[in-house]
Amino acid sequence: MRKFGLLGKKLDYSFSKTYFTDFFEQNEIDATFENIEVADLKSWVESKGHKSYAGFSVTIPYKESIVPFLDALSPEAEAIGAVNAVKNDHGKWVGYNTDAFGFGQSIKPFLNNNHERALILGTGGAAKAVAFVLKNIGLEVIFASRNPTESNQFSYESINDYMVNACKLIVNCTPIGTFPAVDDMPNFPTALLTEKHLVIDLIYNPEKTSLLREAEAQGALVVNGYSMLQEQAKKAWEIWNS
Repeated sequence: MRKFGLLGKKLDYSFSKTYFTDFFEQNEIDATFENIEVADLKSWVESKGHKSYAGFSVTIPYKESIVPFLDALSPEAEAIGAVNAVKNDHGKWVGYNTDAFGFGQSIKPFLNNNHERALILGTGGAAKAVAFVLKNIGLEVIFASRNPTESNQFSYESINDYMVNACKLIVNCTPIGTFPAVDDMPNFPTALLTEKHLVIDLIYNPEKTSLLREAEAQGALVVNGYSMLQEQAKKAWEIWNS
């Protein structure tokens, strides 16, 4: 029996275990999927905790910090600088980024000519994958960060009407608002949103975050992260079986 899992912290909220367990049962696949809650990534790798898995997904906070422990990266994962799927390839651990594929698939029905620029909330692994996709389809991208360090990064406090008007696509890549802290939301001025905006929150639990509810009240089109999650999971399974 092959074993797969999701590597991260505080994974009770996670979709992956239920998704893959149901998938294995429905398709009569001899495999298991478990949550791998790890407090210290380096210690887990050094203890060879990963060796029993045929592959595993990676979530917050390890999408970037897992990279130095891997033997190789796919070209896309290397370009993005973050990994959310790892495959045991005959004893070598290879990192992939299926977040980019999942996000790209999930936004196709919603993009239009208004979406020339995007403001991404957050600068972590998921934000890097989202930026990779958007830049590849020709959008200009800027980031909101608690600690801006690059010329295209801005503090949340500096977000103004000019910036929001210029960026008709807003993507939340932070975990703020995830269950159970459903009343939390990023420090973003939703009152500046209009019916011309598309607001995407990569969070899928709850189905509609506080950010999405406030954006919708302003007339914006809102999308959660569930479709992206499904698409990236399908891609991970394809990679694990390639």
